[in-house]
Amino acid sequence: MPEGHLVHRHADEQHAALSGRVVRATSPQGRFDARPYDGRPVTEVEAVGKHLLYHVDGAPAIHVHLGMRGLFLRHADPSAVPKPGTRLRLATDEVAYDLIAPLQCEPLGPQALAALRASLGPDPLRGDATRSEAVERLTAFRGPVGAAVLDQGVWAGIGNAWRAELLFLTGLHPGAGGIGLDAAARLWEAATAYMPLGRDAGQIVSDPDAPDERWVYKRERCRRCGAAVRTWQLASRTAYACPVDQPG
Repeated sequence: MPEGHLVHRHADEQHAALSGRVVRATSPQGRFDARPYDGRPVTEVEAVGKHLLYHVDGAPAIHVHLGMRGLFLRHADPSAVPKPGTRLRLATDEVAYDLIAPLQCEPLGPQALAALRASLGPDPLRGDATRSEAVERLTAFRGPVGAAVLDQGVWAGIGNAWRAELLFLTGLHPGAGGIGLDAAARLWEAATAYMPLGRDAGQIVSDPDAPDERWVYKRERCRRCGAAVRTWQLASRTAYACPVDQPG
């Protein structure tokens, strides 16, 4: 599933291409009613955690969650024939974006949109997120920190790869419970420092000097010390930890 850095990357690119422009909206697959959006200007494309939102003048927001299989295709030629399974196409005279196989693609009115926002914790990639709220939500979670950071109601946008790497960078064991204020603040600072690098690069970046490498995620041995990386199931996902750098 694309993590928040990739959803923000999609949102930033599409905002630059579509905002302020009238779009031709269609559903080649026929599973989304695009008629309320056709011929209207897009006012904003934004990401909130793993959710992407299109704001269109005079119409409900379009809410997209890519899930495990969803993807966007960009066509420099807006007349290009869409691939089978295209749920939504938004096109201008210069470009077209196709949404294929999303988990969710639905209209959201003001109340539903407010409910979605309220269900999500602070997003490290959004300017309206505050460290104080992030620390408060994380320290209030009753369970291991490795479960907390995957709970989108605690922090929005973090998935399994970022969990592994951010916890390593801050020396926190995924199974640690009762995380304190200082550790929570340190983890938030790491998320706000590294996730923008990932957004800009289009991949997880946990070491700016070696952006294609990971410290523990999907590694047999820790890249820092060489110890065998421990793995186990935590919050229905594989957790990774170095027994030396993240003692538990």
